[in-house]
Amino acid sequence: MDKYNYVDCDKKTSVIMEFTAEEQKEIDARQKAFDDGAEDRAWFALRVKRAKLLAETDWMANSDVTMSDAQKSYRQELRDLPANTSDPESPNWPTKP
Repeated sequence: MDKYNYVDCDKKTSVIMEFTAEEQKEIDARQKAFDDGAEDRAWFALRVKRAKLLAETDWMANSDVTMSDAQKSYRQELRDLPANTSDPESPNWPTKP
């Protein structure tokens, strides 16, 4: 399949040019590298969301607050989430108490 590159000639006119074999090889290599990193990006996104949810509950761990068993369980389930998840794109998020 031929792939094309849009070249802006003078801010008003664009020309469509076919990629050279070398350009296409570089584009394909970059796309493969991006695709190969998809799982790592999914794990990163899971950890970012988990950290946000844990930060929202940090007040529960203050010394002047007594956490209920449900709150303790929720925070522990969040901490354990990466280890207990096989698919980072569809984790089983714990229910907030």
